[in-house]
Amino acid sequence: MSVPRGVFIGTDSGATTSKTGGVWADGSTISTHLRQSATNSQAGTQAVVRGWIEGVEGFLGDNGLSWDQVLGVGLAIPGPYKSYGVLDRSANLPLSFEGWDFHRDYGAALAEKAARPIPLVVGNDGNYGGVAEAQRVRGDRKASVLMLAPGSGLGCAYVDANGLPLDGDTLAGMEAGHMPSPLQLLGGVRPYRCGCGRDWGCVEAYTTISGLPQLLEDMLAKHPGHELASSTAPIKEKVLSLRSRAQKGDALALDIFDFQARALGLHVANLAMALDPEFVVIGGGLIDPESTTPEFRERYLGGIRSAALPYLFPAQREKLKIVAASLGELSQAIGAALVALYSARAR
Repeated sequence: MSVPRGVFIGTDSGATTSKTGGVWADGSTISTHLRQSATNSQAGTQAVVRGWIEGVEGFLGDNGLSWDQVLGVGLAIPGPYKSYGVLDRSANLPLSFEGWDFHRDYGAALAEKAARPIPLVVGNDGNYGGVAEAQRVRGDRKASVLMLAPGSGLGCAYVDANGLPLDGDTLAGMEAGHMPSPLQLLGGVRPYRCGCGRDWGCVEAYTTISGLPQLLEDMLAKHPGHELASSTAPIKEKVLSLRSRAQKGDALALDIFDFQARALGLHVANLAMALDPEFVVIGGGLIDPESTTPEFRERYLGGIRSAALPYLFPAQREKLKIVAASLGELSQAIGAALVALYSARAR
């Protein structure tokens, strides 16, 4: 009788949607089709945990697997945290979730379902996404990887040569989107407001959707005749139109994304001083092949490279590779599963 192959499961818990994926014990991906379901945070913490368990059950069933094969589980969940596995106040979750020991509750639910304890690791969703992208970009080589993923906010991760993320003591490591931008190198732009509450000009505010209303306001001063200057559309509608406008050659939109690329490139150089990675992976919607043209993606990545290059050490200029992410929405669930695998190997 053949022995069932062991698997490691990854749960990616977003504010509204949770996704489940997995890897085999050799690190290869079980399926590129994630199991997705509503997080149901409005119904309370136990409803969220039930959804995570249902996601695992559904993923196992979809792929002809059983609980007996599950050797470990990883959970990717946005912070901030009070301590390992315990949530702090989150902007995207109910206030009642503050202080929730999600590690304890999910671990207990997994043990009940499997009729045995299952090792559970938890971490920041951005960090775990970086783990998966790092595995993809470096293959079997030993190399460290920095990932920056601009979206609604700036996801950041640093993955060491062993494949593990820099978490920090309270899982707040690599919250690099909230480091200050070198405003003097960005044309003396004013410090933008950031959702985190800091007033020093967080990088996230200059590189992501969250800061686009302020950036659009400033850029319209340079393009006073643009139709968006007189438009009565809601600001959200205006900023969400910029990506498609840029791909049609709109000068204002191109100026905005060129600015964001420069801000992100300077941040790459700043982080390279501390972390010295071989690879920098750029994720997010601006390099999504489904939503952007090859010309737009190359312009954006080229802007990042040209901004970073002058501030790198000579050896880094030759070694550092800035590449586009390739896993999309798979990354965080697969990364969580990989961290569970790597932790099992370490044990």
